[in-house]
Amino acid sequence: MEYVSTRGGTRALDFEGALFSGYAPDGGLLMPQRIPSLDRDTLREWSSLSYPGLVKELCSLFIPAELVPRNALNDLIDRAFSRFRHKDVVHLSKLKDGLNVLELWHGVTYAFKDLSLSCTGQFLQYFLEKKQKHVAIVVGTSGDTGSSAIESVRGQKNMDIFVLLPKGLCTQIQELQMTTVIEDNVHVFAAHGNSDEIDEPIKELFADVDFAGKYNLMSLNSINWSRIMVQIAHYFYAYFQCTPSLDTTLLPEVEIVVPTGGGGNITAGCIAQKMGLPIRLVAVVNSNDIIHRTVQHGDFSLAEGVKATLASAMDIQEPYNVERILWLLSGSDGRLIKTLMEQFNISKRLKLPEDLHRKLSETLGSCSASDEDIVGAMRRCWEENHYLLCPHSAVAAHYHYSQPNSSGLAYTQNFLAFLSSIPRCCLAPASAAKFQDALLQAGLVPQIPPEITALTVMETRSTALERGQDWAQVLRGRIEAVAQQW
Repeated sequence: MEYVSTRGGTRALDFEGALFSGYAPDGGLLMPQRIPSLDRDTLREWSSLSYPGLVKELCSLFIPAELVPRNALNDLIDRAFSRFRHKDVVHLSKLKDGLNVLELWHGVTYAFKDLSLSCTGQFLQYFLEKKQKHVAIVVGTSGDTGSSAIESVRGQKNMDIFVLLPKGLCTQIQELQMTTVIEDNVHVFAAHGNSDEIDEPIKELFADVDFAGKYNLMSLNSINWSRIMVQIAHYFYAYFQCTPSLDTTLLPEVEIVVPTGGGGNITAGCIAQKMGLPIRLVAVVNSNDIIHRTVQHGDFSLAEGVKATLASAMDIQEPYNVERILWLLSGSDGRLIKTLMEQFNISKRLKLPEDLHRKLSETLGSCSASDEDIVGAMRRCWEENHYLLCPHSAVAAHYHYSQPNSSGLAYTQNFLAFLSSIPRCCLAPASAAKFQDALLQAGLVPQIPPEITALTVMETRSTALERGQDWAQVLRGRIEAVAQQW
């Protein structure tokens, strides 16, 4: 199994090379050269596996045993999930009105990113200990990625992590989960800008090949293939939990609704689909609706600016993982993707070729939700179930409550035919406990775990990045200073 750039301009890497990479040198994202295909016997065999069991099986398809022996891989994954609060790691709540909510947030930071990052942290440590190597991890976050990444590597002797967060645009709890981690290998920067703006200095550092090589730069954003790989398991687990039976001539379909920001999770769903899992995917977004416009109209173009919404982790205008999805649907056409993405990078506007847009709209459905829609879904779910949704999960619930042909939602004709008769599962990326302000706006009472309450009285540490500063240069300086201690 080798990994290639979506833009086709770099040599293939093995899993270890992909794990330690950020953007490919040609600006693309790494993807497996070949997507494994699973037959129905394998699906039936996997249907009784636990969530960790599915992660082990899926990772073994993408990580050759000569790099990580299977017993070692199993141990790494067991270690990764050892701090999760729920015995099943991931839990499906079956609520009224057919609302199935897959709770992906039972990790340390109460967010779904704990699942993939806890595994990725273990994979990194495995290789670093073998090679006696040190890396500088650079992460931009819109909310949950930063804290999950920090928890996956805090205190590790072979890694320093540099996290950029958008000051005032995360919730207080999200920010505290990063700034209260006082470890020598954790370096947090509070930037006065939005999520897309903090991605720019990170791209600049990775584009400087000499600097990136000298300091062993890598990313734990969903740029990193390892995160996408682990997240594929969400879809298999959701499918097996929601499908009525696999003992039919044709395997039944399940619709999976995915709250979408940077697009890493929906990319994992597209890969699961390509592997043979019979799922229908719906990407749901907030008012920052570039993915919705791309699916419906082939219009991958920036709006005038990022809108601040209740679902703040999805306040993203440039969902970089769309490039991976387009590469998959183009038949791995690196030359085409390079042309399209270079056009987008110059003008920030792109009209998809007709054939590629057709394939995208056949693969995904989509809808967008306003803050009013989010509040409405949160209230309804509480009134009917006494169950609190975070605002990102509520974007998915809004889709469920809306149903086809109502509320003015847009769907392709082919997609509509499947929606009324198949089970539906809404992915829940975070606990409602992290979003107290959104709950209060919905007239609901937050239920706050003691671990989160304790954050408010802990010491904090971060470095401010002011507008007008050269953020990339500040980062360079800090990385160079820290590296002198390696």
